[in-house]
Amino acid sequence: MNLTAEALVERLHTLRSDAEKTKIRKHVAAPDTEIIGVRMKSTFDTAREFTSMPLSEVERLLDSSFYEARVAAVSVLDFRARDKHLSDDERRTLYELYLRRHDRIDNWDLVDRAAPRVIGAYLLDKPRDVLYELADSHDPLERRTAITATFWLVRQGEIEDALRVSEILLEDPTELVTKPVGVALREVGKVDEDRLVAFLRRHQGRVPRVTLRSAVEKLPEELRRDLMRR
Repeated sequence: MNLTAEALVERLHTLRSDAEKTKIRKHVAAPDTEIIGVRMKSTFDTAREFTSMPLSEVERLLDSSFYEARVAAVSVLDFRARDKHLSDDERRTLYELYLRRHDRIDNWDLVDRAAPRVIGAYLLDKPRDVLYELADSHDPLERRTAITATFWLVRQGEIEDALRVSEILLEDPTELVTKPVGVALREVGKVDEDRLVAFLRRHQGRVPRVTLRSAVEKLPEELRRDLMRR
């Protein structure tokens, strides 16, 4: 099998649909991004077939003008990061590629596709300074990476970074960031409901409505109503 960026893009073109192209255009922010028109599942399935492609070819996908090519690139990174037999050096290579080419991870769903496993899982046994550097970025998608990467940490029972990054980003000016902050807080509540409630009460004047709705989603109804009123 020819595991190149060109071969993957050629495969995507065989799966194109005008109806899908119209649908995708609605959630792709950059107006100059080219769209082939491939269903997400088909893009993911194609990326899975190319999981073992050289990382230099993944980087060429990131450089592509086609949205689906970049989706495939971050999907390959995600699929690679799921391999339990991957060495720490190999994980670091994925992590460094994601961060180095964040300029091409330029839509919210590209962040969500790879940040938890490629960034979050790599940091599980390492210092988390990069999360705070990203949270302080001028780029909202880098700030989104900071909070989305904590999803994986929370799944492992580690909630401190999710709470600290959430506190930094609570008053972010864009829903690209405040929405995933709400998701991160909701997941924190599954691990430690008392910590979530204490956080929301402490910051009740700062929590945007869109964040609060997600954060309280899994709480008992009476408690959820009380927090929403506040």
